[in-house]
Amino acid sequence: MAPTKKGKGKKAGKAKKKPVPDEEKYKKTELEVDTLKQYLVLRRDMARQAMADSEGLKQKLADLEKELEEARGDKKDIYEEMVRRYQQLQRQADTRIQWLEDERKNLQEKLAACQEEMRESQQDKARMLEEKDKAIAEMQRKIDEMETEYEKILHASLDHVLSKMQTTKLSWEKEATGIHLEYKDRLKEFGLRPLEM
Repeated sequence: MAPTKKGKGKKAGKAKKKPVPDEEKYKKTELEVDTLKQYLVLRRDMARQAMADSEGLKQKLADLEKELEEARGDKKDIYEEMVRRYQQLQRQADTRIQWLEDERKNLQEKLAACQEEMRESQQDKARMLEEKDKAIAEMQRKIDEMETEYEKILHASLDHVLSKMQTTKLSWEKEATGIHLEYKDRLKEFGLRPLEM
């Protein structure tokens, strides 16, 4: 069975490679002929247009030659006028170039001065910021020292006040004890017992 299938496969391949029929060749050739005819018509139209353009160009050339002949008559005057105008324009250009060069130098000088001024200003600003930072640091240091000093003074004052209060307390206690004893003695003189009161 395997050989039979191989044979069929070969026949199928041969069927695909059939020669093109004459009718298809004829249609293809006819299409090519039509295409060539259209191309020839297009080329003929282009040739006619080119000939028409050629006639127009010949007429333009004749007109230009006529104008050229007329212009040659005035050639000398035109040439002299052109030379005069060229020289005038050259002088104006030279003057303008000189003015622009001077302006450029002036602007460069101003730019350099501005850059120098800006550099100095930046240096001044940096110096001022540094001085400000130093002043702030110095003030902070003094504030810290003053706080420490005030703390010491406050503690010393409080200690002194507490000491005085202690001394005064002892003094008042002595005086109160003395007064208490004095009134106790007086109460005894009147026959009263102080503890009962």
